[in-house]
Amino acid sequence: MRIVELIIDDKEDLNGIEAVSIVEFPAIESNFIALSEHLELAKVDDEKRILMGAALIPNKKIYRRNGEDEYYIFFSNDTVRKASELFLMNSNQNNATLEHDKKLKDLSVVESWIVEDTEMDKSKKYRLNAPVGTWMVSMKVNNDAIWNDFVKTGKVKGFSIEGYFSDKLEMSLQIAKEQELVNKIKDIILNDEKKKIDLESYTDYPQQATENAKIALRYAEENGWGSCGTPVGKARANQLANREPISENTIARMASFERQRQNSDRPLGEGCGRLMWLAWGGDAGVEWASRKLKQIRKE
Repeated sequence: MRIVELIIDDKEDLNGIEAVSIVEFPAIESNFIALSEHLELAKVDDEKRILMGAALIPNKKIYRRNGEDEYYIFFSNDTVRKASELFLMNSNQNNATLEHDKKLKDLSVVESWIVEDTEMDKSKKYRLNAPVGTWMVSMKVNNDAIWNDFVKTGKVKGFSIEGYFSDKLEMSLQIAKEQELVNKIKDIILNDEKKKIDLESYTDYPQQATENAKIALRYAEENGWGSCGTPVGKARANQLANREPISENTIARMASFERQRQNSDRPLGEGCGRLMWLAWGGDAGVEWASRKLKQIRKE
């Protein structure tokens, strides 16, 4: 059975972990423990309601099945660390779900760390045998229904991540394929200067998408990009701000940015969600891209 390494592609604004889900059967096969530390004789309602467990374990093979295709995935130490950093940098610590289905309120990751010494790590105190490189989290549960109906009853036993990653092998093949295409185009141009290649592009995106991109660029000029965005995202903002033609592939990327809508209403300066949403055209740009992509493919 094939083994696939998943990585975070720095060229993709969508890559990274968006939420932590509490589940009955965690894919990494590492259960959390419920921490109800309180003073002696304290009442039950004085519990701290904290869950601690592993979010990602490096180099652990995780079984996956897609239709008839069965395979294993794993994450390297570097990817686990990068994922844990991006999770907080993108202000996703309040994003939680139940069994990867129902969005939950009043659950927040309050601690996040990488295990560097198995004997000295905090997790050891609670008999969690996490290997070096494991991403550990502690989650505060202020949701009464979740705590009473799922945690106390044992219906949920661990954490599971939700996010977007790239297949290392597929990405390498895609890069090779793109390079091959570039070389073919160069050959056509160099070998026959009389031929003209008409690469269709579009400029009919809304003016509001342009204005949104300009807002992002002005903010970045005054405050810097910080850790937000990739070269692709920043280039996209400049394209839209200057009303440059954009390709079908770019439109598809804009449409896929719909996944980030949940972070779009945060104030500028609070994480990267709002800034990058505007950089990709904001509501006007993303919604136009979705409609336009359907139109192009239908035609």
